[in-house]
Amino acid sequence: MSRPGRGGTPGMNQPPTLINLDHCATTPADPRVVEAMLPYFTERAANPAAEHAAGRAARAGLEDARARVAALIGAEEAELVFTAGATEANNLAIRGAAAFYGERRRHVIAASHDHPSLRKPVERLAERGFAVTWLDPDADGRIDPEGVAASLRPDTLLVTLAWAHNEVGTIQPIADISAVCRPRGVLVHADAAQMLGKRPVSVSEAGVDLLTGSAHKMYGPKGIGCLYVRRRPRVRLEPLIAGGGQERGLRPGTANVPAAVGFGRAAAIAAEEMAGDAAILEPLRDRLEARLLEGLPGVRRTVAPPDRLPHVAHLWLAEADARALAEAAPGVCMGHGPACDAAGTPSRALTRLGLSEAQARGALRFGLGRGQSGAEIAEAARELIAAGSPRGPASPEPAG
Repeated sequence: MSRPGRGGTPGMNQPPTLINLDHCATTPADPRVVEAMLPYFTERAANPAAEHAAGRAARAGLEDARARVAALIGAEEAELVFTAGATEANNLAIRGAAAFYGERRRHVIAASHDHPSLRKPVERLAERGFAVTWLDPDADGRIDPEGVAASLRPDTLLVTLAWAHNEVGTIQPIADISAVCRPRGVLVHADAAQMLGKRPVSVSEAGVDLLTGSAHKMYGPKGIGCLYVRRRPRVRLEPLIAGGGQERGLRPGTANVPAAVGFGRAAAIAAEEMAGDAAILEPLRDRLEARLLEGLPGVRRTVAPPDRLPHVAHLWLAEADARALAEAAPGVCMGHGPACDAAGTPSRALTRLGLSEAQARGALRFGLGRGQSGAEIAEAARELIAAGSPRGPASPEPAG
């Protein structure tokens, strides 16, 4: 299998070879995922709601995919709703819960530094008269369960958080947060888009009521996500759109069977390979981080949480703008902030972590990916140090 981390080959009228260190924003589809999807564009392209033989074959593919994704998170198949992505799933969880329970419970707790697909639906609820408590993280991006407990009210409906942060990679103590919410009848929603396929996830051990996932963050296709909705005790949601009865009536519309099949294949691969991936990527991440801290002028580590994603490093430049560094090292693809936010806007997450807007503009987010090698990481470090150093190109680091 070809390595997903690399781009094309250099040459006449061809793009340069790229080292992709932006796997937090998206991941390339694993070739095994694409292979599984292809028949559902052609000979198995029927509507899965149809009762003829072709429809039944498509439905079998859809339900097999549901079983695979459910198994990855320790859920029952009937608890999994397919959506068009994590943003839709987050909206369905937050706004759907508010629509169903909102007459009795009108208070929501959320993190001030989380992804826009979590913040914006909560802000929409605030515009409709819901009370919102915004919790700020500590210096490492962590939300304190005691802070959640102190914020609970008799009318608290929902606590919604990113299980693993999309920029700095901090993993939240979701089980501890759920433990303070469950006795009060407060729903807990965890956005696990960055978590799935990177670290083991169990909805029962975490104690969550709602959980979001996305295929394209774990080497699956874009355009497909999921929402886990607990059945026992049952969580009720109001659908965002009206239509047919697909996905238990929570997400009407003809199912995107090829994408769902791809999601299912990606989930099965992740279940088998995530431990091995992490064992390779974590030391490579540490090596990249150490090399840049040593060689780039004015670079700082943004957070040092006790628990973080194994493939994510986040640094910031005290003496330079990150975009200028990226332009000077075009062979390295990296992030500067959430890909969904407006270009040039300082990251809200980083300012909530205590960085100034100027410091946030120096942010460097690295997300390593499956199949990357020590040689690629060494080359990326060399290019970045050469681009950011007034002393000229750095000496090469052994690939190891």
